[in-house]
Order: sequence, then C-alpha cells, then structure tokens
Amino acid sequence: MAVMPLTVLAQAQIDTKKVKIGDFTQKITKVVLTGGAMFDGVLQEEIAARWRVSPYEFCTLEEFNSLKDNDNYYFLLTTKGQFKRETEPSLQFLTLIKGGKNASKGIDEMLEIVSLPICAADDPSGRELIFLPVFLTIIQEYALDSMDKDYNAYGGLGNYTSNITKSSDMKIVFSEDDINSSVPESEYADFCITDEDTADLYITNNTPGFLVSYVVAPAEPVNGSFCYKMLIDAQTYKLYYFRKHRITPKAGAGFMSFDLRSINSARVNHR
Repeated sequence: MAVMPLTVLAQAQIDTKKVKIGDFTQKITKVVLTGGAMFDGVLQEEIAARWRVSPYEFCTLEEFNSLKDNDNYYFLLTTKGQFKRETEPSLQFLTLIKGGKNASKGIDEMLEIVSLPICAADDPSGRELIFLPVFLTIIQEYALDSMDKDYNAYGGLGNYTSNITKSSDMKIVFSEDDINSSVPESEYADFCITDEDTADLYITNNTPGFLVSYVVAPAEPVNGSFCYKMLIDAQTYKLYYFRKHRITPKAGAGFMSFDLRSINSARVNHR
C-alpha cells in the first residue's frame, strides 16, 4: 500500500506536458506552408532569419498529413478557429504542435504547445505579415518557457500579461483602430494614439522603449466571437499583455475600458 502512491506520483510526473515536449529542441520542426504565395514567402524569410530553438524544414500540407502521426516531428502551421455560435471559422492562428498517434483523429487531438491568434480568417488586413517576426519570437519563447516549467506549459500566453508591471518606463503606442469606439478619450489620454501605419513602424524599426498594440478579431464578429488584445515590445518582440474577451453588443472588438484601466493600474502600482 505504501508503494502505490509513489508509483502513481511518478507516472503523473512522466505524463506532464513539460516532459512530453522535452525533446522539442532536438527534433525537427516542420513548417507547413499554406500554398499562399505572399504569406509563404514572408514566412520562409522570417523562419530563416529568426527560428533558433530547433532544427526546421519546410513542408507542404500533403507532407504534413503523411507525417503528423510521427512523434519525431513538431509542426508549425496555420489553423482556423471556430467558436460557439459562429457558423464558420473566424480567426486564423499560428499553431505549434507535436506529431503523435492521435493525429488521425484531427489536429485537436495532437499535443499543442501554443496557438497564437494572428488575424481574421476571412479578409485579413495584411498587418499579420508585418507582425510575423513578432509571432515567431513569441512562439519560440513560449515553447522554451513551457519546457522549463509546467506552470508555463499549462498557463498559456496570458501568463505574460504580468510583464506589464515592468513597463512603467516604457511608452505605449496604440493603433487608433485597436481601441474600441466606446472607450472615452479620457481613458487613453496617457497613451500615444496614432494611425496603423505609424504604429507598425515602431515594430519594423525595432524602436526601443515602446510597446505597440495588436488586436485580432473576426472580420464580421457575432455574439460569442472572441477578440484578442496584445501589447508587444517593439525592440525585443516580447509579449507584455495578452488578454481576450467575448464579443457582445456591449463589448465589441478592440481594447476596452477595462483593459486600459488594468494596464494603467499595473504600471502605476509598480513605479
């Protein structure tokens, strides 16, 4: 009887996500191309320039389908997400998963390391191409953090929101389209509000000392759709804020008042 709890505990430790992905940096990551010339071109260029955490190879969707049940491979691919009340997928994600025997049942049955929303599934703005280096940096950092601690592996990208407390000496730049129209001007008076092209220049120029907004929402949201909001260090591409909310008649897409109050409070209290 005394031995049984120890055996069960050991088995539980072996089955944790941290252990399951412990070979990530040694295994090949297959980067699955979409077949879209523009997106694939930027993806290949940025992977070559920035992917540092594991060996990688590019592959087609057909090759992915033939290899996905092999746990000697990890896969980075674009996926689409559909939420309750939606009649079709509304958001596109960049997803890092591990191959395995359950893959024949669908991607949802594969071991997911992280799935990062990047744009609307229909009618993407093109801004996701500018932020692709950011997405790849976030995914790599999260994968390494998940290998380090199960707390990170199971906690999700929302864990990085605690970084906002360390940003009191940084300026925040919002694209004007990233703030919901219901938010009073008084609630973003302390931030820099500019047009999308200007905001994106902080990212492309790696401007130090600035956080830049990025919002992912469906092109035509319905009640029950989700909106994701991020603040990203323009120089390091580190994620400082990640939060989502369900879209309702009273809460549309973009940063809401509760986001701005939370951000302000966290920064003020840690000066």
